[in-house]
Amino acid sequence: MKQRSWMSGVVGLGVGFVLGGIPLWLVAGDLMRKSFGSSAAALAGSAPGEASDGSGSRTRQLKAMASFGSANAYDDEGGGGRAEAPPVAAAAPVMEMAAPPEPEMDEEASVAKDKGGGADAPTRAWFPETFLFEPLVVTDANGSATVPVRVPDRLTQWRVLALAHSRSGAQAGAVTSFAGTLPTYVDPVLPPFLRAGDTVRLPVQVVNTTDKAVEAALKVDVKGAQVDAGARTVRVPARGSVVELVTVKAGGAGPVTLRASLGDTDAVVRDFDVWATGQPVVQTHGGSLAAPRTLSLTGPQDAQTGSERVRLQVYPGALGVVRAELATVERRPVDVAGDAYALLLAGQAPELLKALGETADPAALKALSLVATQRVLRAARAPSVDVATRLAEGALAHPDNPVLARLGERLVAQVAQAQRPDGTCQGGDGWTLQRLLVATADCARVVRAAQGTPEGKQRAAAFTVRASGVVERYLPQVKDGYTAAVLLAEGTAEGSVADALRTRVREALKSHPDGTAWLPVEPDTVRADGQVPSEAEATAMAVLALRGDAKAPLPDLGAWLLAHYTPGLGWGDGQANRVGLRAALALFKDPLPARVRVTVARDGQVVTEGTYDTKALREVLALEAAAPGSAGTHAWTVRAEPAVPGLGFSLALSAAVPWKAETKGGLQLAVTGPKEARVGQLTNVRVQVGAPASLPLRFQQDLPAGVQVDPASLAALVASGQVTSWDVQDGALSLDLAPREQGAPVLVEFRVLPTLGGTLQAGAARLDVPGRPDITASLPPSTWAVR
Repeated sequence: MKQRSWMSGVVGLGVGFVLGGIPLWLVAGDLMRKSFGSSAAALAGSAPGEASDGSGSRTRQLKAMASFGSANAYDDEGGGGRAEAPPVAAAAPVMEMAAPPEPEMDEEASVAKDKGGGADAPTRAWFPETFLFEPLVVTDANGSATVPVRVPDRLTQWRVLALAHSRSGAQAGAVTSFAGTLPTYVDPVLPPFLRAGDTVRLPVQVVNTTDKAVEAALKVDVKGAQVDAGARTVRVPARGSVVELVTVKAGGAGPVTLRASLGDTDAVVRDFDVWATGQPVVQTHGGSLAAPRTLSLTGPQDAQTGSERVRLQVYPGALGVVRAELATVERRPVDVAGDAYALLLAGQAPELLKALGETADPAALKALSLVATQRVLRAARAPSVDVATRLAEGALAHPDNPVLARLGERLVAQVAQAQRPDGTCQGGDGWTLQRLLVATADCARVVRAAQGTPEGKQRAAAFTVRASGVVERYLPQVKDGYTAAVLLAEGTAEGSVADALRTRVREALKSHPDGTAWLPVEPDTVRADGQVPSEAEATAMAVLALRGDAKAPLPDLGAWLLAHYTPGLGWGDGQANRVGLRAALALFKDPLPARVRVTVARDGQVVTEGTYDTKALREVLALEAAAPGSAGTHAWTVRAEPAVPGLGFSLALSAAVPWKAETKGGLQLAVTGPKEARVGQLTNVRVQVGAPASLPLRFQQDLPAGVQVDPASLAALVASGQVTSWDVQDGALSLDLAPREQGAPVLVEFRVLPTLGGTLQAGAARLDVPGRPDITASLPPSTWAVR
């Protein structure tokens, strides 16, 4: 569509106004079309109301667009749509969201044109719900601003909100709307997904907004599925609409693109996925992009058609980790270790980012420091030695803040005074020697962090000497790799004692067939706070312990560490993230290259590839592609050009195999679906469960396409005490069943509402005990007939 200028008009606040300060949006008025492409009016056969200003409307030409995020063969050139809008006062559109590329000509359509078949209808394929946002638009001397805007292909009522303020602080705002419509148009009602084997009758609504009846050819084409009777002639009365039903048969799993056209007046392209109905089987291997890595993966022989896929996730190096941590650390659960880590990160971030070639955002760091400081000060009012050990480093990382600097010094002094005459620190009833050694090493690290004064240096030296004596005395009792790694990483071992500990860490390492390495945690091993360390934390400790050791597989440890990093959660809690970030910075200090090409090949043939710049490589990236023919054993190669040691990867080969009824641990499960379901009518689903009374149970049911769960029936289950909680998402229902009396049967009923007619596949039903994979029951998928 052509760009159109919006005039803000005179806002009446003076000269030099700035529109913004608060986000301004252009939002679709029919967000519910997100799920099915149209309102329930299409199912009922009624036409949607036409929004119009009545007078003074301006005309825009619509230009065909390719489907955003997909490359389908239906997109074609054209024009001829229009949108209507009333005059706009005090409103300006804002930053345009990503628009799709220009469409390519379908080969068959091109041939038809060459033979004189005429031009195809203009194609609509870009359907964002919010497409503009601009927080800063400066008006001219007359109080007006002009902003170009591209309107999406969604035929709907758009709402425009503009907020303005003057340089003196006066404020005002305005709301307006405009309609995007066409004289006649076609609107298919699509589900968000189908399941393999589904046969559905999809409603296709044809709307006529003119004063004359329209007769035109309606054609529906589908890529990735089969369509029956997709071509017909429809007659639509003036100011009316008709609904035609088109039968679509979904074969194997994969993407589907549907194109519906109405003569030469309108065409629309929509995409959805067909999901496999089988049981997912996933193999995951990790590594580093320091060199090409070849992995041997074996795909299942009975994989369902279209379900085989390969997914490569590239994990950022040190710079990406720092950026991701700064973006998410404030939103994580609040605890002492997490707050201390957030404060430490805020203080160290400027130097870390500078060393990695990045510039810090002072405002963002200040905001993070304020939040973390408030939390830390509450925890530091009367801290124990354990709490002081956690908080001290974060406070000391802010020397320019007198409050935090004094707090850090006070906490370090408290930790130093807690050292016993024998050199140990902390301890108490029930403590094991292993925990006492780890706690002593933690205390030594904290005391060494405050060496800015002669007194601090003297204090740190005396504390470290006594702590080193403890390690030397109890060296024969250090049997596990995690404790040995902590003693080395925290600097409480030297000379021959350090050499012996390094040997124990190396001997404790485990290697994966893909070449990565990690440090497992042995039973009864705990941190200073009494919690069991994760393998990610242990592996990070191993990296810090083995720095400079020529015999250590540091690249393989780093690859495992990066592959187990999650941007939202990091490596776990605050303690694990503190250690993990130290390890990542120790391993991957070199800046990223300007561009990196990443490829995934099977038996030498490229399956998927991508080229990324430095900015993209700071985030977690994903490459995904269909991988048919992956049954059996194949050689998979992941390659980066140039090689980048600071990037880790995780390669997952997934497929779906037929479900089989399974019962383990004495569970019993039966699910009775509706005998006869009808579109638009509520129907019941019954779940019967047999299980020991002491077990917490979770029931999950993959729902057929277009089937919605009635929230009122689920709320009634919670109110009656049968269910403690429920969740519905991505076509699946999950119920947490309430505790039961011994021998009491469990019978749960809930209601569902089908919105599509046809033969639909319900996915598997599962009953399990969270955290107990040995106790489970499952039922294979069933078929629903919906009229």
